[in-house]
Amino acid sequence: MSTKIKPRLYTLSTCVHCSALKRFLAENGIEYDYVDVDKLHGREKQDILSEMTKITGDMRFPTIVIGKKVIVGFYEDKVREALGL
Repeated sequence: MSTKIKPRLYTLSTCVHCSALKRFLAENGIEYDYVDVDKLHGREKQDILSEMTKITGDMRFPTIVIGKKVIVGFYEDKVREALGL
């Protein structure tokens, strides 16, 4: 069960909801790209935080981008719907 849309995740390495999201995607065979924002430093971190602010107007975790859909927080039903699961 795989989708052609590769989600982009903005996460924190210590966030239980972020870990649950990654586990959910892995269990469903969904490939994804992610960045653990708390592991970044300097300019790279600032660039990612700016990117998040442009996407959502906020910096909350996890933030999931699936195609043109943006989901802030791990809501399994919303993620399933966006992925067509």
